[in-house]
Amino acid sequence: MTMAIEKGLANSSSSVRLQAALAAGTTPDPRLIETLLERCALEPDFFVRDMLTWALTRHAATMTVPRLVGELRSERAQARSQALHTLSKVGDRQAWPAITRALLTDADDEVARAAWRAAVVLVPEGAQAGLAGVLATQLGRGGRETQLSLSRALIALGEVILPALRAAMAGQDPRVRQHAIATQRLLRDPDAGFEFAVEEAKRVVALGPTGQEG
Repeated sequence: MTMAIEKGLANSSSSVRLQAALAAGTTPDPRLIETLLERCALEPDFFVRDMLTWALTRHAATMTVPRLVGELRSERAQARSQALHTLSKVGDRQAWPAITRALLTDADDEVARAAWRAAVVLVPEGAQAGLAGVLATQLGRGGRETQLSLSRALIALGEVILPALRAAMAGQDPRVRQHAIATQRLLRDPDAGFEFAVEEAKRVVALGPTGQEG
């Protein structure tokens, strides 16, 4: 069975790889962990990657988490981002020390976004404010999807983010200020929608300090 799954994961057909990943999770076998991790690093199909993550979560965290943490040091961006995504799904807070500032500020947007999501899941009680401070350094980064991911991560931390947002709103970079204002508005009114919050933030920044919220 193990050999058949390994062969399936290496197949050129994404549907065959998907079925192999499903089988790997349905009947967990520790001998497959390394193969699953290797496939995560290079799998081009989103749905197969998601199934590979699910398969890994079906194995004992004591066996998967140390290997996933090891993947965070990979030179391959996809290996890092997929390992972070999987760690967020496993939810074992023993992995928290591995969520470094370097990962939270990774030059690759997919890696950084995965790190933000993992961080808010794994952050221990009392460390939220410190995490908020690091995440706030990324305000204004990238396009709408990246900015929305960061806003969601910050909002998941709750009111503890407000000092970091206020500091960002007092800065000189209009992109950073807009993103901070939009995030604050979403924190106060989650139903407002990110696009609306961004447009409102642009208006506030255009008005200058007198138009800014406290």
